[in-house]
Amino acid sequence: MALVRPHGGRELNPLLLKGKALADELQRARSLPQIKVSSREKGDLIMLGIGGFTPLDGFMTRADWEGVCDGMKMSNGLFWPIPITLSTDKAAAGSIKTGADIALVDPDNGEILATMKVTEKYTIDKAHECAMVFKTTDPEHPGVKMVMEQGDINLAGPIKVLSQSDFPEKYADLFMTPAQTRALFESYGWSKVAAFQTRNPMHRSHEYLAKIAIETCDGVLIHSLLGHLKPGDIPADVRSEAISVLIDEYFVKKTVVQAGYPLDMRYAGPREALLHALFRQNYGCSHLIVGRDHAGVGSYYGPFDAHHIFDEIPEGSLETQPLKIDWTFWCHKCGGMASARTCPHGEGDRLLLSGTKLRKMLSEGSDVPAEFSRAEVLKILRAYYAGLQESEKVEVKLSGHSGR
Repeated sequence: MALVRPHGGRELNPLLLKGKALADELQRARSLPQIKVSSREKGDLIMLGIGGFTPLDGFMTRADWEGVCDGMKMSNGLFWPIPITLSTDKAAAGSIKTGADIALVDPDNGEILATMKVTEKYTIDKAHECAMVFKTTDPEHPGVKMVMEQGDINLAGPIKVLSQSDFPEKYADLFMTPAQTRALFESYGWSKVAAFQTRNPMHRSHEYLAKIAIETCDGVLIHSLLGHLKPGDIPADVRSEAISVLIDEYFVKKTVVQAGYPLDMRYAGPREALLHALFRQNYGCSHLIVGRDHAGVGSYYGPFDAHHIFDEIPEGSLETQPLKIDWTFWCHKCGGMASARTCPHGEGDRLLLSGTKLRKMLSEGSDVPAEFSRAEVLKILRAYYAGLQESEKVEVKLSGHSGR
């Protein structure tokens, strides 16, 4: 059997130029007006460059934005759950003519990341986008805050990507493109592959979810977020080391691939679960593991809203399907990991596991039960927390965001 097709049923559509085309476009880009992108937009640009957002060819038009917000489909009918847009302020937008080319630059170092032909300039109702995508307009929600703080004018048009920023060098083998993961899966003889989404090191519950998937699939892609982190989140290099030792010590060889992708979290809960499934389809994954409060934050979403939304989208919207798994925990009476579907015992016998709880225990120097995390993983995490300054430890304690 073959891997799932890229989204839209086409070949991968990476927008990153190479060779002479790259050199020529980079030379031309140096003379173009520049727009500094946000951290979120930078991640989106890199995903467009590597084909992670296949089949998109750039940033969405107003018609696409409206269709995605209101009905999760673009103006051409393609299923898409979250707008992929670029914004700027009124002054910068006013200096750009429709049909003109611009250069998009890194917000941190000014590197030219891409060029763009501006085919449309438009305004949006930001509160409407937040209500539809995040199901809230509460400014305390990090995704809402991100949208409300973006520029007032959206720019639409096709792009040519010129750089992957420092991701390939900074994350070495961890940063993989969809073409690379597909080639690796094929070399292993895999066709049924489950993706596990994470922005945390893996505790015993995460390990259990991955092993459930391995029982029914050829393998699992443990796919870590490499983009912007919130205060208290554990850096990607520490997370990767902790996941690597878990894979080496507790998984059968060649049943797991660890990789990373360059997006920032949007914390859009159910809608972000759909986006996670969509781009994992481009990476070659036939399934996405969806557990409790997938891509959630605080108490904005029900614990299994991300399960339900897959039942609400039109049939055929995605080839990648959810592996819906109930609340998982350590059951003292069962003597092992279990879920609400398999364990008949009461709450008093259950040790509920979460990344938030683990970070809190580690930041406070508390004992972590063996049922919570593997000793080899804890050794790495304790070394990281021991190196933090006291001010950073306070930030860790105060950050209570949920999600994998």
